[in-house]
Amino acid sequence: MEKQLHLNLLASRPPMAGGFQSGSKMKMGPGRKRDFSPLAWSQYFETMEDVEVENENGKDISLVLTSVCPQKIGSHGPVLLLLHGGGHSALSWAVFTAVICSRINCRVVAMDLRAHGDTKVKNPEDLSADTMAKDIGKVVEVLYGETPPPIMIIGHSMGGAVAVHTAVASHIPSLIGLCVIDVVEGTAMDALNSMQNFLRSRPKTFKSLENAIEWSVKSGQIRNIESARVSMGGQVKKCEESTSSPGGSNSIDEGIIEEEEEEDVEEESNKKRMKEDDQEIKKESIFTWRVQLSKTEKYWDGWFRGLSALFLTCPVPKLFAIDLLDKELTIGQMQGKFQMQVLPQCGHAVHEDAPEKVADALATFMVRHKFTEFKEGYLW
Repeated sequence: MEKQLHLNLLASRPPMAGGFQSGSKMKMGPGRKRDFSPLAWSQYFETMEDVEVENENGKDISLVLTSVCPQKIGSHGPVLLLLHGGGHSALSWAVFTAVICSRINCRVVAMDLRAHGDTKVKNPEDLSADTMAKDIGKVVEVLYGETPPPIMIIGHSMGGAVAVHTAVASHIPSLIGLCVIDVVEGTAMDALNSMQNFLRSRPKTFKSLENAIEWSVKSGQIRNIESARVSMGGQVKKCEESTSSPGGSNSIDEGIIEEEEEEDVEEESNKKRMKEDDQEIKKESIFTWRVQLSKTEKYWDGWFRGLSALFLTCPVPKLFAIDLLDKELTIGQMQGKFQMQVLPQCGHAVHEDAPEKVADALATFMVRHKFTEFKEGYLW
């Protein structure tokens, strides 16, 4: 139960039981080896741009990915503003974006929140809910001016909490709807005390981006390999100085999670690789997490405390994608204050694990409220 509570706080997932140790293996059964090479953002979004906004400390630059999915020329539909979870980036919405654009007439804007992905801000240590909510309002203003189009804000985990704070503070004047994915105040608050131990259970470094992608899939952090291949590049970054040591650090060596192979060939290959690694380890470039989530602890309480009440007070149609509600949300749901969508057999990164299910739920919700229309030829 404790591990499950962890999933509702930050957009990450612990290693499988026992964790991964250097030199360990996981047998995946016979068959061809899966492809863990990274995929380009341009396969899912049309544009990537830096949006410059003014604040009291100077200028901040937010990275924004966009796609336009019109049903017919001149009709763009509402904007879906997508906010990722803690430690992730706008790329976590890549596969979902491709799917939702095949369902409804809409525009998609996915942004890297402050201190995440490739966004650059003057004060990256300030990750308070109020500051991030103001960031979102400023980005929308730069993109659309004083008369923004209809916008539905959709947030996952930490991004869901920020979406609620943004909506309540009226930072988006043209807000038409709110969707929160897999974040509940009750379970999030219960998990705070043990969150640091959870974060320490993750590997600190990876030998390559492919290695990080492989770990994310085989550990269960992201269950959809296509999504992992495009989104993990937004979670980790390359660093030139290795932090590994022969004494053994909390790192993942390339090839430690392997497909079924000939045991004798595999053992010989591993011995050779380990010897080479010992000789060259200081010369190798490794990858580490872009965001040190453990250092954001002082903001966790502010992200989630009072979230259920705030969510219920938002004066727009609301969709909640979750499998468990706390008491306050349960009462609100029974009173018809929001629509609940249960998405079973998914991990915490619901929109990455099951992008089709999330897109179907959101598309149906938006058409029901007459925010947009299904695309011609789409069978629902």
